[in-house]
Amino acid sequence: MLAALAYQVVSGGLLLLYYQPSVYPTLTICGQPSGTLSSGPAAWCSTYYIDHSVPMGAILLTSHLYGAYVVIFLVLVHLFRGLYAGAYKQPGGKFSWVAGTFLLLLVLGMGFTGYLLTYTQLSYNATQVSVTLLQSLPWIGGPLASLVVGDGTPQSLLSRMFALHVVLLPVAIVVLVFLHKRSPLFPGVFLHLVQWTLLYLGLLLGVASVWLWSLPSYAGSSGGVPAVTVPPWFFVWVFKLVDFVGVSPGAVMVFATLLVLFLLFLPFLDRSRRTHPRDRPVFLFVANSMLGFFVLMTAWGELAPGLPITPAEAALRLGPVLGANALAVTWFYHRYHRTEALPDEGSHATGRSTELMDGLTPPSATTRAAPPRAPRSSWRPEHFSVFGLVSALFLLAFGLLLPCALLVGAFLASFAEPPKRKGEPPNVSGSSSAGPWLFPTIGFGAVVALLAALVVTVIL
Repeated sequence: MLAALAYQVVSGGLLLLYYQPSVYPTLTICGQPSGTLSSGPAAWCSTYYIDHSVPMGAILLTSHLYGAYVVIFLVLVHLFRGLYAGAYKQPGGKFSWVAGTFLLLLVLGMGFTGYLLTYTQLSYNATQVSVTLLQSLPWIGGPLASLVVGDGTPQSLLSRMFALHVVLLPVAIVVLVFLHKRSPLFPGVFLHLVQWTLLYLGLLLGVASVWLWSLPSYAGSSGGVPAVTVPPWFFVWVFKLVDFVGVSPGAVMVFATLLVLFLLFLPFLDRSRRTHPRDRPVFLFVANSMLGFFVLMTAWGELAPGLPITPAEAALRLGPVLGANALAVTWFYHRYHRTEALPDEGSHATGRSTELMDGLTPPSATTRAAPPRAPRSSWRPEHFSVFGLVSALFLLAFGLLLPCALLVGAFLASFAEPPKRKGEPPNVSGSSSAGPWLFPTIGFGAVVALLAALVVTVIL
């Protein structure tokens, strides 16, 4: 997750070299003749320029988008892993859990604010619907919506989204990451991070090179726009809840707020000292229900957006999920306690079996604790060498060769451009004469740095 966050910072900083947070026309070329104002807003035109005119810009833009999805997915996986493992029961776990919950909200906020920055008609419509949902939240909805939209003009909305996405939310995320991270960074975590960073970069750049993102039409254009607004996948479940017959937007926001409050106060609600999920059937049922509900509503929203849902249909879809979950947790819990109650032949009761009996062991029964295990090292040099070699091979074979080939092609294509005729007006697209050389230089520098990291990884 740290590697994914770091790449978002680096790629986002490179995008800022060309991006213009404005809803007004611009001289940046996005389909119009050179020297004339664009028909689309500058935010969309600058994104179009990155996608079509900047060398390696399409890969950079696509990888930044896919990288944002990866960060959100990893944070959700990390959250549910901690929920199942009872990570908030460990020493200092309560504070770390609360910081991690706020980190999830901030990461979702990054996805929400960044979605508008391309200023397409789809992103603009989704943002307007999101603001309406935010306004429906009792008591605090109005102030929060005012914080987002400002004075109500499109430029104010875009400027605030840009400030939140580029400055305020990233700073808060960095602070919470350091508060949430309890293990020391050097040396084991750092070396482990290097090898997985190489793997992540290889996969991300390779996928972004093969499946480039297509920029939709700009806000206010007459281009085709879906009849139903579909937000990013991590907010689809909220939008789908509005389709329930008889459910108001305010009720949906109250439900989402209650889920967030439940996560925040979970360490204080689950007072048991046991951490294994089979020792906590109630919270295991809640975790399974939350995960199943999120997956089901997301898939439902993607397959049938905007279609109303009757109470009977909701019960038919959600009822089996909750029922099967309850049966599975009950069966798993009872089977677990029956098997744990049978001691192995020739073995003595351990401290864990005593804990499972909840103090019901007779006083005459003697227990002998197992000898303490030596702490497992979080980093082993032989494992690091193997994973480093795999990282190197994967990165070179899939992640770097294809982007580098495209980079070299863009670099050579710059020499094929016809020379400017005498008296021709200068380039008014917003890039200097060094613009075509900028990303090739950065790209080759990044390749050299990554290859050096690979050499160090394999040697270690």
